[in-house]
Amino acid sequence: MIGKWSVRGVRAGDGVRNESVPARNEAGPVTYGLIIVCCLIFLIGPAAGLNPVHGTGDELLAAQRAYFRRWGVVPVELFDGSPRAALTPLSALFVHGSWLHLLGNMLFLYVFGAMAEERMGHVEFALFYVGCGYLALVAYAAAHAGSPQSLVGASGAISAVLGAFLFLFPGARVTSLFPFLFFLPLRFPAWVTLPFWVSLQWLAAGRQTSGPGVAYLAHLVGFGLGFVYAWVRYGRRARVTAHASAPAPEGEHQP
Repeated sequence: MIGKWSVRGVRAGDGVRNESVPARNEAGPVTYGLIIVCCLIFLIGPAAGLNPVHGTGDELLAAQRAYFRRWGVVPVELFDGSPRAALTPLSALFVHGSWLHLLGNMLFLYVFGAMAEERMGHVEFALFYVGCGYLALVAYAAAHAGSPQSLVGASGAISAVLGAFLFLFPGARVTSLFPFLFFLPLRFPAWVTLPFWVSLQWLAAGRQTSGPGVAYLAHLVGFGLGFVYAWVRYGRRARVTAHASAPAPEGEHQP
């Protein structure tokens, strides 16, 4: 979900749709607001390639580099004491490097965000999302303090939503599409699907190389923060087994 970007990046992850969960009474305005803001920022920025003001060809690539460096997290610059650099883990949450990067992240947020938001409340969910996303990016930057690569994307925050979802709704049925099974849709409870996803992130992080790509460590940190937050904040009383059937809508290094 969180991508390290020089000019462009690749969004990795399987499409997931939440199925058998309790009916929600609210529409998740913060979740949908975040999706709209991320999409609008992407469309007017150079990464989308739609705004003629950014030019084409080499001019567009240069505009993308400058854009990611300005609004993304640059680990080698983050801890230099600059107030501007300290704000980049916040701005980077709303910047994406490609269409696949954006759509993949927004799919995961759409799947899991509204349920978590309904459980936490709108204000708490917004603070949780931004806080965990900020810390996930900072953690990745600290582990790669010498890297000049820009990091952008909401996946640290979205991974935190997945972690909280796992604790709050462990029995919710999730339909997953696995590429190695020819995208055959299979339904499993969240306590099976999400730990499997975390395992994939862990394995990918172990094979991580330098250069543009996916910030798997930020995914792992975000997921851990989200799970621990839900555990500490709500405890066992807030967990929902979720055997009721009510269809729900569709959720850098990425989920």
